Amino acid sequence: MTDPDALIEALRAEGLDPEFSARRIAEYSYDASNYRVRPVAVLFPRTEADVAAALAVCHRLGVPVTARGGGTSMSGNSIGPGVVVDLSRYMRAVIDVDEVARTVTAEAGVVLTELRAAVHRATDRRLTFAPDPSSQTRACLGGAIGNDACGNHSVRYGRTADHVVELRLVTVDGVRLTASRNGIRATEPGDATAVARAEHLAAELRGLASDYLADIRTELGRIPRQVSGYHLRHLLPEEGFDVARALVGSEGTCGVVTAATVALVEESSQTRLIVAGYADIVDAARDVPLLLRHRPSAVEGVDEVIVETMRLRRGADAVADLPAGRAWLFIELDGTDSEAADLESALRADGHVVDLRQVHDPTERADLWRVREDGAGLSSQLTDPSTGKTVSTWPGWEDAAVRPDLLADYLAEFRELLDRHGLTGVMYGHFGAGCMHIRIDFDLRTEHGRTVFRAFCTDAAHLVVRYEGSLSGEHGDGRARSELLPIMYSPRMLSAFDRFAAIWDPKGLLAPGGLRETRPIDADLALADVAPHPAQACIGIGRCRTHAGGVMCPSYRATGDEKDSTRGRARVLQELVRGGVAADWNAPMVTESLDLCLACRACSSDCPTGVDMAAMKSEALHRRYDGRIRPRVHYTIGMLPTWLRITPYLAAPLNRLAATRFGVAGARLAGLADGRVLPEFASAAQLRAQLRRVPSSVGSSKPAEVVLFLDSFTRGLRPEVAGAAARVLGGVHSSVTCDTDHCCGLTQITTGRLDAARKTLRRTARHLDSQGDGTSPIVVVEPSCAATLRDELPRLLTGDAVGADEADRARRVAARVRSVAAHFGELAAGDRAPEWPAGAPETVVVQTHCHEYATFGNRVQRGTLTALGVRNVVEATGCCGVAGDFGFTAGHEEVSDAVAEQALAPALRRHPDAPVLTDGFSCATQIRRLAVTDSTAGGDAGADRRGLHLLQLLDPDPLDARDGARRGRNREPM
Repeated sequence: MTDPDALIEALRAEGLDPEFSARRIAEYSYDASNYRVRPVAVLFPRTEADVAAALAVCHRLGVPVTARGGGTSMSGNSIGPGVVVDLSRYMRAVIDVDEVARTVTAEAGVVLTELRAAVHRATDRRLTFAPDPSSQTRACLGGAIGNDACGNHSVRYGRTADHVVELRLVTVDGVRLTASRNGIRATEPGDATAVARAEHLAAELRGLASDYLADIRTELGRIPRQVSGYHLRHLLPEEGFDVARALVGSEGTCGVVTAATVALVEESSQTRLIVAGYADIVDAARDVPLLLRHRPSAVEGVDEVIVETMRLRRGADAVADLPAGRAWLFIELDGTDSEAADLESALRADGHVVDLRQVHDPTERADLWRVREDGAGLSSQLTDPSTGKTVSTWPGWEDAAVRPDLLADYLAEFRELLDRHGLTGVMYGHFGAGCMHIRIDFDLRTEHGRTVFRAFCTDAAHLVVRYEGSLSGEHGDGRARSELLPIMYSPRMLSAFDRFAAIWDPKGLLAPGGLRETRPIDADLALADVAPHPAQACIGIGRCRTHAGGVMCPSYRATGDEKDSTRGRARVLQELVRGGVAADWNAPMVTESLDLCLACRACSSDCPTGVDMAAMKSEALHRRYDGRIRPRVHYTIGMLPTWLRITPYLAAPLNRLAATRFGVAGARLAGLADGRVLPEFASAAQLRAQLRRVPSSVGSSKPAEVVLFLDSFTRGLRPEVAGAAARVLGGVHSSVTCDTDHCCGLTQITTGRLDAARKTLRRTARHLDSQGDGTSPIVVVEPSCAATLRDELPRLLTGDAVGADEADRARRVAARVRSVAAHFGELAAGDRAPEWPAGAPETVVVQTHCHEYATFGNRVQRGTLTALGVRNVVEATGCCGVAGDFGFTAGHEEVSDAVAEQALAPALRRHPDAPVLTDGFSCATQIRRLAVTDSTAGGDAGADRRGLHLLQLLDPDPLDARDGARRGRNREPM
C-alpha cells in the first residue's frame, strides 16, 4: 500500500477531506463483529461524484477501500485497511417514491426506518419497504444490500435481494454504472468509458454464467436463507440476467453501491400477535412446520435468558406478561380473528406449546418486539439472576440457516456440539425462516480460547452443511465465515465465486479480508490478549446512532457524527486501554471524544449491552485530572453543593449581582456558557419558612415511615419544592423524617472527583442507614440525586478498598432509595397515593430527567401520573440539553440547544397552556431559558412559564407553591 501521506495529499487534491486523527481511526477500527482493523483514513462523501473520485485515487495508488453504512456488521464487513468510506453521514437522501410503480429510490446511507418513514408519508402508510432487520433503526440501505439482509418478516417477504430493482454503483476504479434486473449500463449514457465498461462486464458475466451453469443450478438457491457466497444464480438465463440481484450480498467486494431503487409492498392494515411458550428452544422449533401452514407474516423466537436479562437491566415491567415457558415464539398473522383462533387451536392440539396468549395492546406488542430486536445486545452481556454476575457472549457463529423443517433436529445437535466444546450459547432468531442467531461465550482473549473458537466454528460449519444449510443466513460471510466456505461449496463453485469477484475488481482492493483476500477467522480479533475493561461492553450494534425512540444518544442526534455516539466514545476508550498501564488518559482523542457526552446516563438503559458512558466519562476525568488543574466549570458548577451551603446567607446580593453586566462577566470567567439563564439562589429565611411545614411527627421516638432526602439543589435553589415535599408526604404517611444536611456527590462524580465523591457517599450512607426502620423508603426530591444514591452509591463503595460492612451498607441504602415519581407509583399500586387535586389540569407535559429514566424506568412518570388520575400525559421523551453542568459549560451552547429541539422545545410549543412537569432541576432551568428566549415555547405564560415538580402539582397548598415558583421571574439570559 502507498505511503499514507501521499494518499492523503492525493485525496485532498480531488477536493476530498479525509480524516485520519487517532480518534477517528479508533472509531472506525471496529464494527459489531469480533474484529479490529485500523484504516489509514476515513472519508465522508457527500455525492456519488465524491465516491468516484475517492475510488479512482485509491485504485491508482493501490489502496484498499471499504464502504460502510451504520457499521453494524457482525461479520466484519464494515472495517478494513486503507480507506473507509462512510456513506451514512451525508448520502442518506430519499430521492423518489413512485406509488404507481411501487418503488422507492434512495441513497445508500439512508437508515432503513427513515426510508420506511418517507415511504409512509408519501403513500399514506399504504406501502412499505419490507426487509426489517433488528438493526433497522441504524442499519443503512447499502448495508442491507451488501449483506442481503432479511428481518423479522422474511418468512413472508424474503430477503433484500427479492426487492432490489436497480443499483447505482461505482466500480473499483471510479466508473459509475447502474445494474438492473436485465443487465448493466452506464449511469450517464454520454460517459464513453462507463458505456464500454458496462459492455465488457456484461460479456464477462454472461460467459461466467455459461461456463458454470450446472454448478450454479445445483449448489445455489437451495434454501430460503442461502446467503453465503455470491448470488450467481441471478445471472442464469431463467433469471433474466439479473445483475442487480447478483450483486446483492456481495459484501462490498464488487463495487460501492451509492443508491438503489427497491420495490415496495402493501402494508397490512391489521395484524395479530400470538405469543407461544415452550419448555425449551428445540420444542419451539418443532412447531415451525405447523405454523408455516397457517401462512404467518413472522415467526420469531427468544429464550428465557434474554428475557430475564431485559428484566434485570430495565426493570420487571420492561417485558410484558409472557405465557408460561422457558422459550417463546412471537407469531404474527395478517389474517382474521377466526384464522388466529384456528392457529391457536392447532398449536394446542398438535403442537408442543406449554401456554399461549394473544397480545392486543399496541404498547405491550412494541415491548415484546423490542425484546426480540435487542436480542444481539441483551445476549452479549447476560446477567445471571442467581449471582448477579455478567457473562459475555460473542458472534462468530450467529447466522447459520437450515430448512425450517430441519431446524429442531439441527438445534438439538448444535447444543450437543456446544457441550462437547465446553461452550454455552444463547439462541434467538428467525425460526420461520430457519435462521438462528446464537451468541456463544467464546474466550477470545486467550490463545486456548481462540483455539476452541476455531475448532468449534469448523465443526459447526460441517454440522450445518450436513443439514443442507448455509453458513450465513443474512449477516454475510465476511471475516467471520469466508474461510469456511470450502466446507459448504465445491471447488468449482468456489472458482466461480473467485472469477465473479475478479471480473469486478481484479486487484482485490474492495473490502479485503472477507470474501476477497480472505483472512483466517481467528485473525484480527479485537480482544486477543487484551485485558477486560467496561468499555468493551460496547459490541458496536449502534443503537446509540438512532434518531428516534428512547433518549440515547442526544449528542449524536444533534451532530450526526460517529464521534458523538456512545459507540464512538467506547471505541476510543477501547483503543486507549489496549495500552494497559501505559494508557494516556490525557490524550487529545479522549478529550475530543468525551467533550460532548452529556453524561445523561440514557445509554445505561437504552443500550442493549448496558454501556454506561457517564460512568466511564467520570472515570476518564478522574484519571485525566489526577493532580492537575481542572477546567473552571469544575470549580463552579462542579462544586455547586459546596457553594450552596454558603449562598443562603448571601442570596440577596448574589442575585442582584447576577442580574448585572458584572455578574454576566463573572459567569464568563467562571467558564459558564453564553445565553444561559442562571438560577436564583434561595435565602436561608426562605428555606426555614418551607421546612417549618415539615410534619410535627418528625423527631418522635418511633421510626419514621418514610425518609425525605432534601438534596443540595432543592435546598439552595428550589426551597418551595422542599415545602411541597413535606406537605404531600406528610399527607400520605403517618410519620416523615427529613434529612437536610447531606449530599449524594453527584457533581463530584460527573466532574471525575471520585475520591471526594466516595467520602461524601460514605457520610451520607452512614446517616441514611440509621434513618427510619431500616426498610423505610428514602424519597429523594431531585431525581438525579435519587439515581446517584440508587446506582452510584453501591458502585463506588465496593471493591478491595471498601470494607464488607460499608459495601453492605451502601447496598442497603441504595435499595431503599426512590425518586418521587417512583415512590408515588408504588403507593398508587397499593391504593395509598395522594389524590390529584380538584381543578388540576387534565393535560401535563412531562420532561423526565434522563437519570430517572435510566434508573427508575422509562415509564415511571407516565405510569405514576396515569395512576394519579391525569388523563393526558404528553411525554417529551429525550434529554433537555442541560444535563447537569453540560448545558452551562462554555462551548456546549449549540449542542445543548440542538438537544432541546429534539423533544422538549417542540412539546412546549405544541402545548402552550399545559403545565410542564420537570422534577429535575436541570430540566427546569432549560424550560425557564426556552420560555425567556423563545416566545413560542413560553406559551400563554410567556417568560414566566416554568417547570414544576410533581410535588408542587400535588401540593395541598398550591398558592404557596405558586408564590415560590415566582422567584426570579425577571431573570434574563446571561
